[in-house]
Amino acid sequence: MIGLAGDLGAGKTTLVKGVARGLGSDPDAVTSPTFTFLHVYKGRIPVYHADLYRLENVAQALDLGIEEYLGGDGVALVEWFANAPSLLPSRRLEIFLEVEGAERRKIRLEARGEGWQKLLEEAATWR
Repeated sequence: MIGLAGDLGAGKTTLVKGVARGLGSDPDAVTSPTFTFLHVYKGRIPVYHADLYRLENVAQALDLGIEEYLGGDGVALVEWFANAPSLLPSRRLEIFLEVEGAERRKIRLEARGEGWQKLLEEAATWR
């Protein structure tokens, strides 16, 4: 599970397009699921794209079956993940996007759980 945070227009859905493309899905099919809460994109690995911006309460997310996707067989990318902290798996990557100009973003990654922490440590050595 990858949580995405940032103001409106920070690039959360654009980042999902990139992940979808990398996993063999059509990036042009990726749209914000703000009003539907969840979109599924098929590729080499399924991409589950959720948006909890309009979530009224955790029960609403549970009614939609979001738990199946957070621990499913694909990659779950959840925009506004902090709106439902009790639903989040303890092992996850959190990506924080901050607008620094029309074409610039500052990105901060935080690992939760051993697997993600190890991956971030390895990535820090890539050049």
